[in-house]
Amino acid sequence: MLKNYFKIAWRNIVRHKAYSTINIAGLAIGVAACLLIFVVIQFELSYEKFQPKYDKIYRVVLQQNLGDGISYSEGIPYPMPAALEVDFPDAKFATIQTSYGSQITVPAGNTDVSAADKKFVESIGVMFIQPQFFNIFSYKWLSGDGSVLSKPDMVVIDRSTATKYFGKWENAVGKVVKMDNLLLLKVAGIIEDVPSNSDLPLKVLVSYPTLKTHLAEYNLEDSWGNNSSNHQIFMLPAPDATVANLNDRLKTFVKKHYNQKNAATKVHLVQPLADIHFDTRFGNTLGDHITNKATIRTLSFIAILIIIMASINFINLSTAQSVGRSKEVGIRKVLGSSRTQLIKQSLGETGLIVIFALVIAIVIAKLALPYLKNIASVPDDISLISVGSIVFLMATTLAIVVISGIYPALVVSGFTPVLALKNKITAASVGGVPLRRVLVVAQFAISQLLIIGTIVAVRQMNYVNSADLGFNKEAILIIPGSTDSISLQKSESFKQQLLQSPGVKAVTFTSDQPSSQNNWSTNFYYDNAGTDKPYQTSLKFGDADYFKTFGLRFKAGQAFVQADTTNGVVVNETFVNKLGIQDPHAVIGKILKLGGGKWHPIVGVVEDFKTNTLRENIRPIVILQMKKQQGEVAVKLSTSNFSATVASVQKQWEKTYAAYAYNGYFLDQNIAEFYKQENQLALVYKIFAMIAIFISCLGLYGLVSFMVVQRTKEVGVRKVLGASITSIVYMFSKEFMLLIGVSFVIATPIAYYMMSSWLQNFVFRIPLSAGVFVLAIVASLVVAWITVGYKSVKAALANPVKSLRSE
Repeated sequence: MLKNYFKIAWRNIVRHKAYSTINIAGLAIGVAACLLIFVVIQFELSYEKFQPKYDKIYRVVLQQNLGDGISYSEGIPYPMPAALEVDFPDAKFATIQTSYGSQITVPAGNTDVSAADKKFVESIGVMFIQPQFFNIFSYKWLSGDGSVLSKPDMVVIDRSTATKYFGKWENAVGKVVKMDNLLLLKVAGIIEDVPSNSDLPLKVLVSYPTLKTHLAEYNLEDSWGNNSSNHQIFMLPAPDATVANLNDRLKTFVKKHYNQKNAATKVHLVQPLADIHFDTRFGNTLGDHITNKATIRTLSFIAILIIIMASINFINLSTAQSVGRSKEVGIRKVLGSSRTQLIKQSLGETGLIVIFALVIAIVIAKLALPYLKNIASVPDDISLISVGSIVFLMATTLAIVVISGIYPALVVSGFTPVLALKNKITAASVGGVPLRRVLVVAQFAISQLLIIGTIVAVRQMNYVNSADLGFNKEAILIIPGSTDSISLQKSESFKQQLLQSPGVKAVTFTSDQPSSQNNWSTNFYYDNAGTDKPYQTSLKFGDADYFKTFGLRFKAGQAFVQADTTNGVVVNETFVNKLGIQDPHAVIGKILKLGGGKWHPIVGVVEDFKTNTLRENIRPIVILQMKKQQGEVAVKLSTSNFSATVASVQKQWEKTYAAYAYNGYFLDQNIAEFYKQENQLALVYKIFAMIAIFISCLGLYGLVSFMVVQRTKEVGVRKVLGASITSIVYMFSKEFMLLIGVSFVIATPIAYYMMSSWLQNFVFRIPLSAGVFVLAIVASLVVAWITVGYKSVKAALANPVKSLRSE
């Protein structure tokens, strides 16, 4: 019986090649798209789950009320780890201090092939780490164990890094490397590479005791008043501990160790390890990116919509196509086939089509997999086939067979034998015209939802990428440097040498750019006040050419001068406005004190510039000189002879700072990285809107093709009676145009709500205007008319003699 069902199903697929192709193509593209989305979601949800205790490990974080809102930091003060170990004796703790852009130098003679020092700049993965870290986290050791990090000047590296430094990882143990031209470290152990689904990319692990003698160089103070986001602590509490209990104990801890004023504003909390990858309140100072859970929900929602659209195609075409099989069903019923047998046969045919589609979908997904990293932050070696994806494909196949096949099966098996044998089953009576209309409306509502999402996302990202940031970001070369004494001594001569080049317009030494992820902030006192303000101000450090290099515009006063003995500072408009002062000239000459430092006169006020991303409000800013913080070089370049000038700057850097690797990048590219996820999401909308339109067009084409076949003689009669080509095309297309209009009415409020919510992520955003929705309906109508019109025109141009010959 099964063999017979298979033969009949295969014959029907071959007999109706056009409909089978449309069904298989729609399903294959839909399943391929969903499989790729599943691979991305599965990867994002797998972060840290390879850790045996991932659901029991926490990070201690800071929530601080600054008077003008709550801020969050993943950092802790330097003295805090020792105090936590005393107050929480039932828990295990491990502290790390991350270092970004650290240079690792492999001295000549450390390798068999190198006759010169080799320099490597590690953007992430360099950490000072306590040996007890490995009592909480589990990693595979290729050589040594966690205890090697109990001594100063020791380092552990992962397999890939060891291979990169020494040719073979086996050659690394016992060798010496230099970090930041400051620390001479002995390689004491090797660990296996950390999986890519981790926010703890351990590459170069320096023993924590080494940090104790170099706190200043790594911006740490042995003080409860200094908090660094790079200094973090992880906790493995007692098995019976709860989050609520731990947070209550931390409240007591804060009151005990902070002074009364600070304790009132600071709250330390525990953050589950499993939440780190999705908690956007905290910057990701460990791994490459943090994923917003809303993005995961959006991708899941899009995948469901695509599968629904593909299933709608199948239902519409299957119910319409069943008219041609009415006699077959009638004969089977007369010969004794039960309704159950007919349902099984129909579902079997559906299953066969879905299996064909599934095979093609896997091929499509495999071909598209290398391009997946363009729409998601996934590793190059991500696998398409896994236990999870196999389960997903099986579940999807079953769901599609049930959703797509059960209704057509019930319709076909429900034919009355007498009507079927008399050829009284019509397209209008099969499945009901209202249902088919509902399905077409649903399909185009989904298409328009994605079209509107695409238009809004693309417009917002175009706005973000072209927005006036309040400073010049074009043609500015950033070179991360060092603030050691030797480098600082060379800074002025290096600057003057660069300025002699005709392609260099300006040079400044700074802590960071105007718009960056730096959140260095402090409390401050204004105008000889005895108490500080109830909010903090952010700090940026730069020399006198900072304003010229970045094109900052002054509202009042002027820039401070180089080596200003009065230590003048410049503030932004937001700083002035938060003081309750309207006229920026009124603050010129006033003095302010930053933290526990000395008083500084305000010499200038600059127009507001975007201090972080466009997702955030502009913060009050103080710009001042502090040479030991100004290790980064920003070079404003002329656009003429651009490449030659960049090469000249690099050559001069390598000549002046021979001990440091050149690691220059352009400011505009760095700012673009702020919006990587949003740009990827906009691209996702584009791709899946096109897929949705394609699947919709396949369904429309199939339905119109069926209608043309069913109404061939009617078209012939109409032409004989004088009907024009236009009227015949209108006859076929008017219903679909009306249905698309209805789908627009349904999709508009849903799309408005969704995209309004998405735009709320940006403080600076585009208005959600009516033009977006008009463009979406016009695009849908044009695409649908082209799809319907092609087949309609072809039917209208057919010779009526041929269609009426059999009458």
